Amino acid sequence: MNGVFITGSNTEVGKTTVAVEIIKRLSEKRHVKVRKPVETNCELVDGSYVPKDAIALNKACRSNEALTIVCPNCFALEASPEEASASIGKPLSLDDLVRACNDDIGNSFVFVEGAGGLYSPIAERSLNSDLAARLHLPVIIVVRDELGAVCQGLLAIEAAKKNNLKIVCLVLNEINSNTLFNKESLAAYTDVPILPFSTDSLEFFYSEIESLI
Repeated sequence: MNGVFITGSNTEVGKTTVAVEIIKRLSEKRHVKVRKPVETNCELVDGSYVPKDAIALNKACRSNEALTIVCPNCFALEASPEEASASIGKPLSLDDLVRACNDDIGNSFVFVEGAGGLYSPIAERSLNSDLAARLHLPVIIVVRDELGAVCQGLLAIEAAKKNNLKIVCLVLNEINSNTLFNKESLAAYTDVPILPFSTDSLEFFYSEIESLI
């Protein structure tokens, strides 16, 4: 599989927001397909679950695939995919997610978004790190740019390296404006590229991310 796996240092770090911008840019020059193999906290609308993140990813992509291919596993419970699937008696296996990510990808560049952080449970007895490893994809790690980001970032980098995952970069997502020096602090402790992300620096971000993927 040719592509990349995007994950976070935790939940609610804005990885879908970052992923959408990367996908938009990559789709201008490459044939990109997106996969969000499982999503929780989905709303039931007219008898179908609505995976909000998967919809956003699919809209950013130009492949116009059916949502059932992009995100075949949707659950209502706001919990890890492992817990959400088990709660309705339909536990997901790692093999299920691998098949979902490989479904009808052809020679496309595949952008896969996980659920939560690298060590978040994503299937029965399986973590996001296990899925990235099975797919043989390099990872983009998104960290919320706030107090504590250095610790979170370094722990996520350590987890990726422990699982023999190639790291494309670490993205510092500035959700709320701050005067911290997290980029400089992280760079002092790792050789992983550190990219700042905010609505004010998109062109710089685009040029940097394109050079790495």
